[in-house]
This record gives sequence, structure tokens and C-alpha cells, in this order.
Amino acid sequence: MSNDPLVIFTPSGKRGNFPVGTPVLTAARQLGVDLDSVCGGRGICSKCQITPSYGEFSKHGVTVADTALSEWNSVEARYDEKRGLKKGRRLGCQATIQSDIVIDVPAESQVHKQVVRKRAEARDIIMNPSTRLYYVEVAEPDMHDPSGDLERLVIALKRDWDLPDLEADLGVLKKLQPALRKGQWKVTVAVHLGDAVFSPRIIEIWPGFYEGTIYGLAVDLGSTTIAAHLCDLRSGEVVASSGIMNPQIRFGEDLMSRVSYGMMNPSGSDEMTTAVREGMNALFVQIASEAEIDRNLIVDAVFVCNPVMHHLFLGIDAYELGQAPFALATSEAISLRASELDLNLHPASRVYLLPCIAGHVGADAAAVALSEAPDKSEDLVLVVDVGTNAEIILGNKEKVLACSSPTGPAFEGAQISSGQRAAPGAIEHVQIDPVTKLPRFQVIGSELWSDEEGFDAAIAQTGITGICGSGIIEVIAEMRMAGIVDGPGLIGTAEQTGSPNCFADGRTNSYLLYDGTANDGPKITVTNTDIRQIQMAKAALYSGARLLMDKFEVDSVDQVVLAGAFGAHISPKHAMVLGMIPDAPLDKVTSAGNAAGTGARIALLNTDARREIEEVVHKIHKIETAIEPRFQEHFVNASAMPNAVEPFPILNSIVTIPDVIHNTGGERQGRRRRR
Repeated sequence: MSNDPLVIFTPSGKRGNFPVGTPVLTAARQLGVDLDSVCGGRGICSKCQITPSYGEFSKHGVTVADTALSEWNSVEARYDEKRGLKKGRRLGCQATIQSDIVIDVPAESQVHKQVVRKRAEARDIIMNPSTRLYYVEVAEPDMHDPSGDLERLVIALKRDWDLPDLEADLGVLKKLQPALRKGQWKVTVAVHLGDAVFSPRIIEIWPGFYEGTIYGLAVDLGSTTIAAHLCDLRSGEVVASSGIMNPQIRFGEDLMSRVSYGMMNPSGSDEMTTAVREGMNALFVQIASEAEIDRNLIVDAVFVCNPVMHHLFLGIDAYELGQAPFALATSEAISLRASELDLNLHPASRVYLLPCIAGHVGADAAAVALSEAPDKSEDLVLVVDVGTNAEIILGNKEKVLACSSPTGPAFEGAQISSGQRAAPGAIEHVQIDPVTKLPRFQVIGSELWSDEEGFDAAIAQTGITGICGSGIIEVIAEMRMAGIVDGPGLIGTAEQTGSPNCFADGRTNSYLLYDGTANDGPKITVTNTDIRQIQMAKAALYSGARLLMDKFEVDSVDQVVLAGAFGAHISPKHAMVLGMIPDAPLDKVTSAGNAAGTGARIALLNTDARREIEEVVHKIHKIETAIEPRFQEHFVNASAMPNAVEPFPILNSIVTIPDVIHNTGGERQGRRRRR
């Protein structure tokens, strides 16, 4: 074992040992970490900015000392003086490794920027936003009838628009008199119509008739990704959608790692709150720039998130969510001013957080329930929001049940040997020929398959860099259908499988998906450890769904809806072959895309929907998987592909799944045995 310092890069998870004095940029290049540099490490371009993290990281098994990187040097000082470095940032070409260190590569320093797949789904929404524009003509001041300009403005709004007696923010009072006189007593105002917390009030004013609009943000704060939709509050149109990696990833990829970081480091919870709020503000700058609008025109924002994210975003220590009975500080909806959360929007902008359901079933699940409305369905609908922490909802008009299942980050490409997040160059779709047992694939950035003419030219810019979540699901399912991997999850030898791409890899076998070493590219393989990671994740997902089905006393569901960061990109057939979801007709398995984001958008654009979801969540019954006696039984059965005991008759009528066992070398022909 090397005595050299251990360097761990997030969010990629790549790690290695390097001699003391090695520049961070050099270590990143040797590990294949996506860290940009244009000037060749001369400290001029600043593209290689990194954020070192200090403290105890139990997940990684390291404690990072304050002296883990070399001291700030003259090149960094000069750059900071001329152009400014964000607090806590270092230049990767200048900082050298002194001892064990965890280093975060921020999104803007990555060569391949994240492709955020949480796009806005097309949806008809009845417009009833919390903030609206009103144009009025105000009476001029009169010596014989002395009154303040604000009082006459309020009277005009009441007369013309039947609005109640409105209050005004100080910022409006400062602009009021110049606006009235410049507009010749005609003005347009933005009015927040009030809610359970805030009384109706004027929050902005423009002289004359304001021809522009105002905006709101629907934000899905996920464990891995923060995605936002910028909406026109007059038309409901989605003007721009954007997203970034959640900067909290450097404290742990899964929620419990972050809760542990808060427990082990005195200021850990505050650090994570600061990180997520800074990330949020960076996203807002990005989305406003993309839409070419002034951030001060964003006057409303709705947030959905799981309970841990909910607490850390609000600045509440998530300690209690790390242990039974997983008590929330509050499960009710929350209304705040954006300034209370240090969000850089319009000074009077309002923020609404959807209610949480309970324990580890949060506002994101509430948003999915609002978007998909299982409580209004005649059919029994299973909604699975696939992510680092999966939310599962099963219901119909009679009742709605919900649970969460800690699937971990494997579906996101983490903890997979050649895994990566969805970005140009990542393999996203795979097919394996049932006869030759050889693969073909598609890469993000091109619609061509790898065996089609023009593929090499099409991916010349991005190259082939790894495999993302949807690709991992498809390749393992394809391996199962080709008999390369057996039901228990063991990859066979080349002789057992008839595939020349199977090769011995330590005590087990691996499957070669792509070999780019001849062109200085990566060798992309699927290892038995990768399959174990996916088995654990999919077993957790299926077990949660199966538990809810037990509560309904059913063995099948009428519809399955896949939601979440890459729900839209998961092939229903491949998901079923793995046993991620229950057996069902494939035409009854649909994608809702980012249902949580859609729910947030509905709540942003229609305040009646906020009241509706507040009522609905009280009727949703939470099932706690941790204390359910059958969860472990379901989990063990669901570890097999597709399942050790459940027959999956519909799936077996569509595809042939070889009944092979590789640990004995024996092979039994035909379909999987019915049990």
C-alpha cells in the first residue's frame, strides 16, 4: 500500500496516491479527471479552479488537514488581485498535494459540462400565479385633499382591480414618487397577492405601462443535481431550463454521508447549507444569463426537495433525519422571503417550499403526487422517482401510499468502474447481438450507433468517455438477455457465454464494452462489482414498490410511471429485465420525465395547486421500509435478475431470458423457470 497522499476528486469519485508536491492539475490529468486548462498550467487562464475540502470524511476514510495543499502562492495572489478567485478556490496548476485531500471540481472547471436531463415537460397548467402585474392611473396630489402617494396608489388599485388595502415594501417606497411623476401618474406595479404568511403587498413599480413581464423559478433541489425552470408569470411559458451539480456532493454522494458529515464536523451542517445556497445562486446567474433577463425580475420561486436537502437548504441541522424515527423539524409548506435564504433574486422575491410527506419522503415526492395525481386515478398507479434516493408512490382514488428507498448513486453512474454522469461522450444506449454476443452502442451527442458509418466522425469532438446511468441499466439487461450474466448476477467466462468480450478479471470475469486504448482513449468494461452495485440499487427500488403492493394486497399494478433525473431515458423493457420495476405490459410503463420539477412548476404558476397539495399530503400514508419485516425478504429476492421468486410472466412472453448458472459452468436451455 502506497504511503503517498491519497487524492480523491468529486464529483467523479476518482482517486489515487501521488507523491508530495504533485500539482493538483497533474494528479487530475493522470486520473482522467475532467479538469479544464487552456494555458497549460501557467496560472493565466484560471480554468483549472478547484475547491479543496477539509475535515473528516468517514465515507472516504480520510481526515483532511488544513495543510493538505501547499500555501497560497504569488501566481494565485496575482490572479486573485486582478480578476478575483471565489472564496475557498485554488488554482489546480499552482496548488500542490501535501497530504490526503478531497478536491471538488466545480461545474465551470469541467471540460465536459453536465447535461442536465431535468427538462420541462409539456403540461397544461391553469395560470393563477402568486404575483401579478397591474396598470393603474393614480389621482394627482391635491392641496385641498392631502394624502400620501402610496395611499392614492392603493385606492386606485382597489378601485380598478378590486384589490384589498395593500402594503408596500421599502424598496417600492423609494421608487414610488419618481415613478409616478415620470409616468405622469400612470404606473405598473407587481403585487404579491398574499398567502398564509404574507399579506398582499406591492413589491415593484414601473413608470407608465410596463411592456415587459415578471418571472418565477421552479427548482428541483436533488441530491445530485439542482435543476431550475424559469417561467414567465404572465404566460406560463418556460423561458429557460438549466441545472448544475449539487455542490454538496463533495461532502458525500448519498444523503446519509452528508448527515454523517454534519454529525462529525462542528460546522458541517452550516458548510453544506452555504454550499447549496451558493450553488443555487450560481444556477440563477446561469439561467438568467441564458434567458437574457435581469435577475431582479424574478419575483417568485418554488422549491421541491427530499427531507435532508430541505433541512440543509433551510439551514436546519439534519441530525434527526439520520436516526429513527427520522423526525422532520416541520413537514408543513413554508413561505419565506428569498433574502432569508441568501438567494440573489428580486429583493422582495417570495419563496414557497412544498410540504414534505414524512420521514424520508419529502417535498419532491409531494411534487410528484401533484404532477401525476394518483389520488385521482381509477387505475392502480405506481410512480417511481428514480434517483440517489428513490421516492415510490402507489395509489388510486381509494388511497395513496408512499415510501423512500435508498438506492444510492449507482444509477447516476457513481460507484461504477467506467461510470460517469450524463455528459457528451458517455455511452447511453447499448445492444448486444444474441448470436455474436458483441455490443453496439450510442453516445450522448450523436444519434448514430457505434457500428454505423460516420460514427467516428460524429463523436470526434467528445470521444467516448464512460457510461452513464441509462447505459449501465441497458448493458446489464442486454448481458442478461444474451446469457453473459446469470440470474444471481455472475458474469460467465468466454467459454461459458460464447462471447469473446468476456475476460478473466481477478477472481471473477468482466465484459469489454469498448476498447479505446489504441487511440489513447479509455477501456470501458462492465465488472462483476458494477453488476453488484446495480443489483443492490435495483433491489432497493423494487423492494420498496413490492412493500407498497403488499399493503394494497395486490401482485400487479395497472400502470408504472418512471420519473426522475433520467426516468425519461430508461428503457422500460431493460428496467423490467433487471427487475427494477414490477412485471407489467410495456405499453403501460410510461415516462413522466422530471415529475418533481413539473409539480414545482404547477405550484409556481397556480397557487390553488399549493393549497391542493397541502391537503393531499395529509392523506398520503407513509410506509417506513426500515421497520417493515418483509423488506429484507423482498430485497434478497429482488437481488436476482429479474427476481428469484416472482415469475414475471408478461416479460417472459416478450423476451427470452436464458436460464444459465455460471458458477457451475452448467447451462439449461430455454426461458427462465417459472416458480
